[in-house]
Amino acid sequence: MSADRAALHEALERGEEEGGNIEFKERLSRDLHLADGRMESLAAQLRHRVLSGDGEATYVVGVTDDGGIAGISPDAFSETMDVLSLLAEEAGAHIDDVETWGVGDDAERGIVGIATIREGAYLESDDNHIIVGTAGHVDHGKSTLVGSLVTGQSDDGNGGTRGFLDVQPHEIERGLSADLSYAVYGFDGDGPVHMDNPHRRTDRAQVVETADRLVSFVDTVGHEPWLRTTIRGLVGQKLDYGLLVVAADDGPTRTTREHLGILLATELPTVVALTKVDAVSEERVSEVEREVERLLRDVGKTPLLVERHGVDAAVDEISSAVVPIVQTSAVTMQGLDTLDQLFEQLPKTSDEGGQFRLYIDRTYSVTGVGAVASGTVTSGSVEAGDTLLLGPMQDGEFREVEVRSIEMHYHRVDRAKAGRIVGIALKGVKEREIDRGMVLVDPEADPVATRSFEADVMVLNHPTRIGAGYEPVIHLETISEAAVFYPEDGQLLPGDTGHARVEFKFRPYCVEEGQRFVFREGQSKGVGTVTKVDRD
Repeated sequence: MSADRAALHEALERGEEEGGNIEFKERLSRDLHLADGRMESLAAQLRHRVLSGDGEATYVVGVTDDGGIAGISPDAFSETMDVLSLLAEEAGAHIDDVETWGVGDDAERGIVGIATIREGAYLESDDNHIIVGTAGHVDHGKSTLVGSLVTGQSDDGNGGTRGFLDVQPHEIERGLSADLSYAVYGFDGDGPVHMDNPHRRTDRAQVVETADRLVSFVDTVGHEPWLRTTIRGLVGQKLDYGLLVVAADDGPTRTTREHLGILLATELPTVVALTKVDAVSEERVSEVEREVERLLRDVGKTPLLVERHGVDAAVDEISSAVVPIVQTSAVTMQGLDTLDQLFEQLPKTSDEGGQFRLYIDRTYSVTGVGAVASGTVTSGSVEAGDTLLLGPMQDGEFREVEVRSIEMHYHRVDRAKAGRIVGIALKGVKEREIDRGMVLVDPEADPVATRSFEADVMVLNHPTRIGAGYEPVIHLETISEAAVFYPEDGQLLPGDTGHARVEFKFRPYCVEEGQRFVFREGQSKGVGTVTKVDRD
C-alpha cells in the first residue's frame, strides 16, 4: 500500500471512529445539490453534524456512502468544494481545512479529500493589520528578533527562534496559504497574541482568528548576493513600515546602508532595532547607536531614541523623515516590549480605497483547487466569487478569471482588503500561464498594458554616468524586469535627478502614474517615480 493510500485509510478509520459528525460524499454538484430546496436540507444536515461534533464536522469527498475509495476528477472535486463552501455558509460555518489524496492509476488519477468544517462564519479581514518589511545584514539577528517577537520566547543565544522563520512558501504543506510574510502575531485587549510554534498552520490561523490587531512580517535576505530578492520583498509588497536591524557587536555595514537606502528611497517609515545589546558593553551599544544616528543624518533623516523620548513620541513622530531607534536583545528580551507597544499603536499607512489591485508575487497549483496567485492587495477589496482581469499576458491582453477562494495565513476568508497578504484561488486559468509581475485587477479599472513609460529618476550611485541605452533591472511592485533607459538630457551622473524614458526589454506590464521603483545594475542603484504611461 502506498504512503498516500495508507494515510488516507488511516484518516478514514479515524473519521469512522468519531461517529455522527462525519459525512461521506462521492461528489456535490451545483445543479443537483443547490436546486429545488435541496440546499436548505443539506445545510440543515451539515449544521446538525457540526453541532454533533462540538462545533466541528468532517466531510469525506470522493468516496462511496459506505466509505469505499472512489476518487473524482479535479474539476468535480473543485465544484464539490464550492458547493460545500456555500452549504457551510448557509449553516453558519466555514471550511477550515482540506486534505487531499490522489488515488487510482496515473492515467486516470482521481482525488479523495477530507474537509474540516467549523462553526462560525469566515473570518473578516482585520481593518487594523499592518505589514512590516524586515531588512539588515546577515547574522545581525533579524530573523531571531522576529522569531522572538511572534512567539514571545527568548532566544537561546544561538539563533534558536530564527528557526521559526526558516520555512519557504513552496514548502508549506498545502501550498495555498499566501504566507509571504513568514511570521505573524497580534494583539487583543490583554496584550500580545503569540504562537507557540509558527510552523503549525493552526497556530497562525488561531492568531488571525482571535487577535484584534495583526502584525505581519515580510522577512528579507541579508546576504549581499541576494540583494535583488531583498528589493523585491521591500518594493513588491504593500508595506506599512520597515524594520532595519543593526547588530551592536558589528555596527552598520555596507549591506546595512544598502537596505536603509532602499527603505528610505521608497519613503517607507522605518524603525531601527539595535540587536544583540546583551553581547557587548554599554559603551559599545552607545558607540553603535551614535553610528546609526550619523548614518541617518547623512541621508537627511532625524533619529529618535525611543529609550529617551518614549513610545508615544515615536508613534507620533515616525515618518519618512523621522526614524525611531530601539535597543533590543532576543536573549534577555530587552526592548521587545517596546517593539510590542510600537507595533500595537502604529497606524495603518496604506490607503484601502480605490478599485481592487494585486500584483502577483508567487503562484501555486493546489490539487482540487487549481491555480493560486499570491501577493499583497495594493488597493480596494476582493470577495470570493468576484470576476477579475489577469494580465497582461505576453500579447498585452488581459484575461477574465473568477475568484474561487481566498486565504490569509492559513485561514480562509471571504473578503480581503488593501494591505492584506493573501492567496487567491482562480478559476479560468492554469498556473503555468501566470507570471510574477502580472496583476489581478477589477475589470472596471481599465488596466493598461505598457512596454514603456516616462519617469523622474535619481541616481544613488554609479561608477561613471548613465547614458542612453543603460540597461538596469527595474523593481516596481512585484515586477523585476530588464529595461532600457533613455535620459532626457542624454546622461545622468551620481547624485543627479532627471527625467528618462524607460522601456521594458521583453514583455509588457501594468504600470501606473505615481508608482515608485528601484533600479539597479551591478553596484549601480537609483530610484524613480512613474510620471507618464504609454498604452501598449
